[in-house]
Amino acid sequence: MSQFFKRPTYKTLLATGTIAAMLASSGCATSSVLNDGSSYSSTEKVTLSTDQIVAFGKPAEALPRTPNASMVIIGEKKSYVLTEGGNEMINLLSNLDPRYITVKNAMEFEVPNNDGYFTGMMSFSYAKLKEEFNKRDYQYFLQHGGEDCTSSSDTRINAQRFCFHVPVRGAIYPAVSNLNVIRANYRPLSKPYSVSFYNYQKTTNNRGKNAADKLILLPFALAFDVVTLPLQILEKAAD
Repeated sequence: MSQFFKRPTYKTLLATGTIAAMLASSGCATSSVLNDGSSYSSTEKVTLSTDQIVAFGKPAEALPRTPNASMVIIGEKKSYVLTEGGNEMINLLSNLDPRYITVKNAMEFEVPNNDGYFTGMMSFSYAKLKEEFNKRDYQYFLQHGGEDCTSSSDTRINAQRFCFHVPVRGAIYPAVSNLNVIRANYRPLSKPYSVSFYNYQKTTNNRGKNAADKLILLPFALAFDVVTLPLQILEKAAD
């Protein structure tokens, strides 16, 4: 009897178990797809809205329910009020020499719940020849979180660059009441600046993904007047 039936070896058992597991796994996956009507779900970054920046400003009067409003990104479609990080941005842009500032001209903010509140980062860099920096400059950079981000191109001309990243939070309001006045009195930026808003959504292969201009405002948001900030800095930075 033993000459016809050999005891399976450890390697044989292992290989058999592996194949069985692979088949079982494959069967489960196929079943899942069929049970779902052959649809696949995934989490994707979805752009809710894009807007062109007209200017930067601050509310002419305190906003109800948004007492910490400081800086306003004035868009063609809506107004984006910074409740955190705005004062720091104004301080930095107002105290650094505008000739050496480069502002990132595409700003992205996340609206996790699409409920009128956004969060993100505003970034810019400051660069000039090393010999033009002094001790006071370095102290200022240190105090305000400036990071050395000197590129190879900067090095070739003996320049040094510092990058600033300011975390911001804010709320979405309708377009400001005096938008036409601002357009008339504020010289357009020489380089287009845009702002976009996104979140992460679960999508399936049989659903439409067009979510553009689906950005929700705060339920209590009302249009307001704004005073433009002296940030023509950005016009020079964009040249």
